[in-house]
Amino acid sequence: MSKKISLEQATKLINDGDIVATTASSGLAGLPEELIVGIGERYKAEGSPKNITFVNGSGIGINSEGRGMDHIAHEGLVKRVISGHAGFSHRMSRFISEGKVEGYLFPQGVLTQIWRSTAGNKPGVLTKVGLGTFVDPRIQGAKANSITTEDLIRVVELNGEEWLHYPNIDVKVALIRGTTADENGNITTEHEAANFEILALATAARNNGGIVIAQVENIAKAGALDPKKVRVPGVLVDYIVVSEKPEYHSQTMARYYHPALSGEMRVPLGSIEPVKLNAKKIIARRAAMELSPSSIVNLGVGMPALVSNVAAEEGVSDEMTLTVEFGIFGGVPASGFDFGASYNPEAIINHDAMFDFYDGGGLDAAFLGLAQVDQYGNVNVSQFGPKVVGPGGFINISQSSKKVVFMGQFTVESKEKIENNQMVITNHGKGRKIVNNVEQITFSGEYASKAGIPVLYVTERAVFDVVDGKLRLIEIAPGLDLEEDILAWMDFRPLIDDSLKPMDPSIFQEQWGGLKEIIDEKRRKKVLQTIV
Repeated sequence: MSKKISLEQATKLINDGDIVATTASSGLAGLPEELIVGIGERYKAEGSPKNITFVNGSGIGINSEGRGMDHIAHEGLVKRVISGHAGFSHRMSRFISEGKVEGYLFPQGVLTQIWRSTAGNKPGVLTKVGLGTFVDPRIQGAKANSITTEDLIRVVELNGEEWLHYPNIDVKVALIRGTTADENGNITTEHEAANFEILALATAARNNGGIVIAQVENIAKAGALDPKKVRVPGVLVDYIVVSEKPEYHSQTMARYYHPALSGEMRVPLGSIEPVKLNAKKIIARRAAMELSPSSIVNLGVGMPALVSNVAAEEGVSDEMTLTVEFGIFGGVPASGFDFGASYNPEAIINHDAMFDFYDGGGLDAAFLGLAQVDQYGNVNVSQFGPKVVGPGGFINISQSSKKVVFMGQFTVESKEKIENNQMVITNHGKGRKIVNNVEQITFSGEYASKAGIPVLYVTERAVFDVVDGKLRLIEIAPGLDLEEDILAWMDFRPLIDDSLKPMDPSIFQEQWGGLKEIIDEKRRKKVLQTIV
């Protein structure tokens, strides 16, 4: 018997008070948005379901109001949100900040692995991810507002070490998405940008006595699918809804579908246009100096993506294997509203498996954005004033990488120019990023110091590291005055390295050409260390 049902039938399967979960995505990728739309429409018509808990691992929605969780942002429909990132769902983000719903903001990787723990009847997720950050119960416990009072996360001691315990989530309705389902419910993902955590989530719901509803584009005859391409076996899927609105089955925020973003074809990428010499390029060049031979790296959204451009200009792209946290190895990560996908990927694994790789130290370096940094080396990218955003994969990645490089301009909206291979400040900007205390701790400088993780904070004016839980100035851009251009625009006086030096003057030239030599020198040193 076919498992296909209508959208209206599917939404009536959700009861008051249910825990409803959907797969994580970057914006719209992998999101069964038509099912979420249907839940909101049913509530507006019937006043049901009420008081559900909605769970998602990453940012769902888009850079404008009305998508993702916004479809269910109706008072009375959602009681609690547990999310890795709420910033793309603008209305729901406001609901959280205004105390209209309870809100917990968990690390993205932890949420994906909670589904595996729930599925296997394990005792929850035990990890160091989140220690010292706002998700640590001794700080905020991942709570996003004052009405969120239940303590979900605990500190436990095992073998003399501190760990965080995240509980299983007894999901009752799992909303997943694929490209094709056969009549028995077997799901494939041939047009999707990644596999996400659809298998783990479906298994968690099935083994918890819940139901699994899959949104797909096509229905195939039973037995017609290649079993090696089936990502969720039909025994785990209870119902199938065929999407009737392409805008609610988008491959990314930018497009409905492109085969190069799903690994179905390879496209010529052409030569990458050189980035104009400006402050951002200086930051990217200095950050790229931290690459190691044959690096496996993660590049965050925005400015960190320029590290890839610099590497291409310098002819060292083959020294990097770029990864995307949703499970993608190789290729070129897409930017802008295609973020979360990659052109010409080499391999796509499950989302939760990628965080096993990350959490275990698989990344040689992570290049991440910097919104606020404080005197302790803490970084905030997750909450600004009343705006609720969330950490996404930032906490997992920054706490587990062998090296972390934070990148950002020194002040908000500063203006600079490069003259005679020196930095010239034309406008100091309208706000400070280097503050006494960040608004929320998304990265803990103290944790990094204790764990021995090398950390750099790269700006166009100066470079800092963290020593014994304190921010230390180690480099200054040529042409700048320490007191007038650096210290006067910070809320505190940092530690200053005894051997404070200028940033490499060659990166302020129009043509650089020095990155390959830096990487080759690291390779030579590595070989010598191996011989010794």
